[in-house]
Amino acid sequence: MEWVLLLVLAGLFGVLPVAIYNRLVRAQNEYRNAFAQIQVQLKRRHDLIPNLVETVRAYLQHESQTLEAVVQARNHAAGLLQAAGSKAGDPSGMLPLAQGEQQLTAALRSLNVAVEAYPELKADQAVRDLHEELAGAENRVAFARQAYNDAVQDYNNARETFPASLLADFFGHKKNAVPLQFDDHAAIQSAPEISL
Repeated sequence: MEWVLLLVLAGLFGVLPVAIYNRLVRAQNEYRNAFAQIQVQLKRRHDLIPNLVETVRAYLQHESQTLEAVVQARNHAAGLLQAAGSKAGDPSGMLPLAQGEQQLTAALRSLNVAVEAYPELKADQAVRDLHEELAGAENRVAFARQAYNDAVQDYNNARETFPASLLADFFGHKKNAVPLQFDDHAAIQSAPEISL
């Protein structure tokens, strides 16, 4: 009987750390993969912006400051995205990226205000198509960010729950991952007003 109890305890102490380690690695890989999806969607968004700027440039020649602000914010955000690539979940990568994306969103908001002032520009099919593509990219970014934040929460829960919390530091999982939070373009736009 003692042998059986000893064997069960040895198995428990041998298998439990391996299971905890594997769970932490899986959770970490999931949030890193989810961040890779954000990178794809943000890159797509960043790639659409120069096309939009070039399309409206002819109409908005006197709005060159607005166009330049969009280009600069886009380039800054793209650089932060590239820098954050190896820092998924790390505050040193996520916080600057969130700030850069918020600056880009603000610059795009200014551009949209300028476009609204020109009915012929609003009516241009190429501008409408680019706005639709950009809105679709914004939605995909929001979905990818939600998936990433869910994966970060799963990782943090796996890291902080007992008995994993006793071994996480030892296995190299010393800190929680950070979610990515920034204003969504869709949330910034106000609901249309309807008057009857």
